[in-house]
Amino acid sequence: MQIQDSKGIFVGGASGMCRATAEQFAAKGGKVAILDLEKSDGANVAKALGGTFHVCNVMDYEGIEKVIGEAVAKLGGLHFLVNTAGGGVATRTISKEGKKHPLEDFRRIIDLNLVASFNINRIGAEHMSKNEPNAEGERGLMINTASIAAFEGQIGQVAYTAAKGGIAAMTLTMARDLGGIGVRVMTIAPSLFDTGLTRGIPEAGAMQLTKDAAFPRRMGKPKEFATMAIAMFECAMMNGSTVRVDGGQRFAPR
Repeated sequence: MQIQDSKGIFVGGASGMCRATAEQFAAKGGKVAILDLEKSDGANVAKALGGTFHVCNVMDYEGIEKVIGEAVAKLGGLHFLVNTAGGGVATRTISKEGKKHPLEDFRRIIDLNLVASFNINRIGAEHMSKNEPNAEGERGLMINTASIAAFEGQIGQVAYTAAKGGIAAMTLTMARDLGGIGVRVMTIAPSLFDTGLTRGIPEAGAMQLTKDAAFPRRMGKPKEFATMAIAMFECAMMNGSTVRVDGGQRFAPR
C-alpha cells in the first residue's frame, strides 16, 4: 500500500515505538490520529505531526469503539492501525513463600494485552472493510504488539507471556478471517526496547539484559520498530505472521 494520503490510527502513539511509527508514517505523507491516555503527551505529538489526539483507555472496551469511530471520522477513513498498548506484572505462579499468583492480576494482564488487542482489531477491521480497495484489492493493515517473551518467557512473566502468546497465536487466524475483504494482520514481537518503561535501566543493567543477543547487543530503538511496521504496510505479502525484532535475543529463564 502507498502511505501518501493513507490514514493511520496509533494506539499508544504518544510515546515509544508507536510514536516513532506515527512519525515515520506522517513523514511519508500519511495522516495520523494519536490515541493514548489523557495524562500522556499525545496532544503535543499529534500537533507536531499535523494530526488529531483522542483520549482513550484500551480497557474501556465500549469507550474505545466510540473513540476509534471519532478518529476515523476526523481522518476520513482508516488504512493503518498500530497498537502497542500493554503491560505486565512480575509474579511467579507460586512464590518462594508459597503464595499463589493472584487470579485477578492474571485476568487483568490478559484483558490489557490480549482482549484489548482483539477488541481494537475487530473495531478497526470493520472500518477498513468500508474502504475502496486499491488495485491489489487491499483495504488496510493492522499491527499488534507481542514480545519475544511470548516464546521464551522469563520467571515471573506467566501472565504476560500468556497474553503476548495469545496475540501471536491469533495473528494468522485473524488474517484468514479478514483475507476475503483485503485486510491484513501482522504482529511485531520486540525484545527489550528503549522506551518509557525501560529508560530508567542503568547502562550496565541494559548491557546485562541484552548480552545474549547476536547483534546488536543493546536495547532496540523505537525507530527500528517503526521501520519494520512501515515495511509491513508497504509490502502486501506481509500477512498473518509474527516477526521478531530482537537482534537475535533469546531470553534466559531470568
